[in-house]
Amino acid sequence: MINITFPDGKTEQFESPVDGSAVASSISEGFARNCVAMEVNSALVDMSAQIREDAKIRFITTGDSEGLDVLRHTAAHVMAQAVLRLYPDAQPTIGPVVADGFYYDFDMEPVSEEDFAKIEAEMKKIVKEKLPIVREEVSKERALEFYRDQPYKRELIEELEDGTISFYTQGGFTDLCRGPHLPHTGFVRAFKLLRVSGAYWRGDSNRPQLQRIYGTAFFDKKELKKYLDFLEEARKRDHRKLGAALDLFSFHDEAPGMAFFHPRGMDLWNALLDYWRKEHRAAGYVETKTPIILHRSLWEQSGHWENYRENMYTVLIDETESAIKPMNCPGGMLLFKRRRHSYRDLPIRAAEIGLVHRHELSGVLSGLFRVRAFHQDDAHIFMTPDMIESEILGILQLVRRMYSTFGLGFHLELSTRPEKSIGTDEQWENATGGLTGALEAYGADYLINEGDGAFYGPKIDIHIKDAIGRTWQCGTIQLDMSLPERFDLSYVGKDNEKHRPVMIHRVVYGSIERFLGILVEHFAGRFPLWLAPVQAVILPINDSLVPFAEEINARFFNAGLRTCVDDRTESLNKKVREAQLDKVPLILTVGEKERSAGTLAVRTLDGAVRHGVAIDTFINAVCDNVAARSLGMENLMSL
Repeated sequence: MINITFPDGKTEQFESPVDGSAVASSISEGFARNCVAMEVNSALVDMSAQIREDAKIRFITTGDSEGLDVLRHTAAHVMAQAVLRLYPDAQPTIGPVVADGFYYDFDMEPVSEEDFAKIEAEMKKIVKEKLPIVREEVSKERALEFYRDQPYKRELIEELEDGTISFYTQGGFTDLCRGPHLPHTGFVRAFKLLRVSGAYWRGDSNRPQLQRIYGTAFFDKKELKKYLDFLEEARKRDHRKLGAALDLFSFHDEAPGMAFFHPRGMDLWNALLDYWRKEHRAAGYVETKTPIILHRSLWEQSGHWENYRENMYTVLIDETESAIKPMNCPGGMLLFKRRRHSYRDLPIRAAEIGLVHRHELSGVLSGLFRVRAFHQDDAHIFMTPDMIESEILGILQLVRRMYSTFGLGFHLELSTRPEKSIGTDEQWENATGGLTGALEAYGADYLINEGDGAFYGPKIDIHIKDAIGRTWQCGTIQLDMSLPERFDLSYVGKDNEKHRPVMIHRVVYGSIERFLGILVEHFAGRFPLWLAPVQAVILPINDSLVPFAEEINARFFNAGLRTCVDDRTESLNKKVREAQLDKVPLILTVGEKERSAGTLAVRTLDGAVRHGVAIDTFINAVCDNVAARSLGMENLMSL
């Protein structure tokens, strides 16, 4: 007899051996039908796994996130089997679960999304066949023999330790896999192939390029539809398409991965930075600027030359090797060290909008989200150890003020000491305690990522949530115990002795290019008035009213607003429609009646119209709205 203990502490006895399906059925047949895997003594295994001794069991059901991963893992195998049925010469490589879905890489002839229909049709046949999925454990030698004609699988096997290796077989398809998997292919009922891209084998550009097919799967067809609707909404908000349509930025082959910002894009950029500077001045920051090219010796001292060299661009100047900075930190160290500091000078909050360059593989470049040249809103805060908690709390309060201005929610994650780290136990305890104390004082819930801190110190990551529920990691707060040591930074304490300062790295926007791209998608191009590149367009209804429209435009300009006159010889309806497509927040129409009365007809993007609005009153209300950085325009339409 064996004793099975369930999560609620109850224990049941079974004849030995017993598999998971039998144990689940003893609870109820309905429950068993929803079980897709189980956790036996903390190890995730198939439902068919034999339990031969006392164990603690937790069943994974179709309602658990782990269950969704098992489903998607099995869906990847179903897709691979379908591809091999259709393309017998294809060489399968790996097929992992990823966020929101799965992919499988193949060495095969190029495929496109036009091929998805026939691959999905074959997948449906495999699902309908309800093929049992059977695990088999084999020796390394047998595994190598089985894959004698598949070099990619052989390479993976050769890297494994000697011992047993697991295969999973469904019908005529066998794959090298750790598992677990669903009991049979019939569970994979709601799936969709999403896209195809190129991917280098093992991420190495010197290795063969493969075909990577992405898909997703759900247990419920309604959940699949909900997800596909979400993807469609995300496609409508794609910042690359909206950036081109709204004339904000572009990319060119002459500078891959480096954005060109147009005049309207610069208006948006400057509005972001004007706000950033206002908030940072109020929070006691000073602004600095450091060069983008620095000698190799500096990067060796900082450790970047040893640990980050492959991502850096280098240049030879006066026969001396230098690098274009991938980070702003070393320049900030030089600025701190330029003169002697007293404890009375601290904290020093030095911020920099620094242009950095990092070499990214061409295959991962993605609009403003993944670039090779970008600006970071860095800040380096130098302080005494007893200031850690108050400074972290100040950053969190700054983050809350700034993100709320954009209507962005966020959550916090604390990452603690990793296996490989520098510094003493006492330093890590003090640093982590400082972060924890600040988080507790801030009063928001936070997650803990054990062992996920930087090698030089613990950190807080800030994940924002946009209008359609996606999360983006933008802000971060990192305590650094490495650079102050490497650069021998010091301050004179109350005891008149030298002490090592504690340093914080932090960003709010993160990459300004990326944050701007997130905002384009968050607002779907319909920016609040204070951010909009063109805040209002003035439409004279005939040529004789153009001078009056220009006079109004000058008054808006003198008030510091971004407006223009559309005096083209097009119909009023067409100009209104084009202004709406350009997502201009305010469309102002002037006719003879408005000229006589000194008023405006005001239309907003949501279709609200208000006539007879006094020009000066309206300009003052717009200025108030912009100064308050309001998300809406209620004050304008209630005049």
